[in-house]
Amino acid sequence: MQKTYNRIIQIAGNVITVEAKDVGYGNLAEISSRAGKSLAQVIRIDGEKVYLQVFSGSRGISTGDKVRFLGHPMKVSFTENLLGRLFNGAGLPRDNGPTLEENMIEIGGPSVNPAKRIIPRKMIRTGIPMIDIFNSLVESQKLPIFSVPGEPYNELLARIAMQAEIDLIILGGMGLKYDDYLFFRDTLEKNGSLSRAIFFVHTAQDPTVECLLVPDLSLAVAEQFALQGKRVLVLLTDMTNFCDALKEISITMEHIPSNRGYPGDLYSQLASRYEKAVDFDSAGSITILAVTTMPGDDVTHPVPDNTGYITEGQFYLRNKFIEPFGSLSRLKQLVNGKTRKDHRTIMDRMIQLFSDYREALEKQAMGFHMSEWDKKLLKYGKAFEEKMMNLSVDIPLEKALDLGWQILAENFEPAETGIKTELVKEFWPKTSSIA
Repeated sequence: MQKTYNRIIQIAGNVITVEAKDVGYGNLAEISSRAGKSLAQVIRIDGEKVYLQVFSGSRGISTGDKVRFLGHPMKVSFTENLLGRLFNGAGLPRDNGPTLEENMIEIGGPSVNPAKRIIPRKMIRTGIPMIDIFNSLVESQKLPIFSVPGEPYNELLARIAMQAEIDLIILGGMGLKYDDYLFFRDTLEKNGSLSRAIFFVHTAQDPTVECLLVPDLSLAVAEQFALQGKRVLVLLTDMTNFCDALKEISITMEHIPSNRGYPGDLYSQLASRYEKAVDFDSAGSITILAVTTMPGDDVTHPVPDNTGYITEGQFYLRNKFIEPFGSLSRLKQLVNGKTRKDHRTIMDRMIQLFSDYREALEKQAMGFHMSEWDKKLLKYGKAFEEKMMNLSVDIPLEKALDLGWQILAENFEPAETGIKTELVKEFWPKTSSIA
């Protein structure tokens, strides 16, 4: 039942307050002012005081304007017509296409009942060796990409969107620069991947409340497609902007701040989104990759710190590389034993030798004498960085494993690698280059 109130008792920034009864948290309201009609969302209820965040801002709204509660939370249309479309954080078209209003579903619902989940068991191939070989991405996994502003994390997400062996991509952009939004759109369109993608994008100039809605819109649609049997990959960027939006509204509401001014329920806010990752027992799956930028490259910052307790590992993107040390997929062992029998061996030995390379670099920088083994490590490490760590490398898993053997063969004797003889006999290259 829709109720209308004719008095706004307070306007603070983009938050207005009315006295109302029987209103639900997260419900929508329509505000009628001289400037027209605006949507708002209930963000706090204190007795009969109801606080609403106005989507388009409070400019032009006065205390005598009408507030009509719609009786339901934010909804989004779920239909095949979403594919290839671009929407803002309020679910409205950005691409000049028609507004979709059929089959409206509520957003922000609870995560899936654990009884409906199954143990993750399938690998998502991306064509990126540092993921596929060393930290395999698994269906239904939730992984953050820890990075700093200026690193090519959006370029990495775009590559994954184009190359991942998945049915559907949903991109949720929060606080994106307009150039970044255009980059995602144009890159996927040029590659031919836009037809299997759905965009929900909040740019830096859009209302703050829309930033908070983007993950819920993306995950609500993802869940419906997953229930239809689709393997869905949700890409979110940047979750730090999402948390900053939470912080901004919390300050406006005069909540008691927690660590560095963030709200005390930051962990719960993040967990309620990340826990939507799921592999359904008799349907599809939702996998989440989410960029989290770290202010000052500080992993103890509240956003990455809380994120690390929720997710199943992380990718560290530093100096335009996925850093081998620190990056971790905690579920990789569920799938990398089912690929090729040399997968784990290549993964382990190449990283061990790369660790030795880093130590050799330190010795070189400090002016120590370099042994023949050190020189081999230095040559190996440079080849590893160029041929494996470079994000422009795009090869299937099997070719990436063959490339790993080739790099080892070009720099070491078989006995120096510490690899079992039976694997050396089967996989050691017969020539110096891959055919």
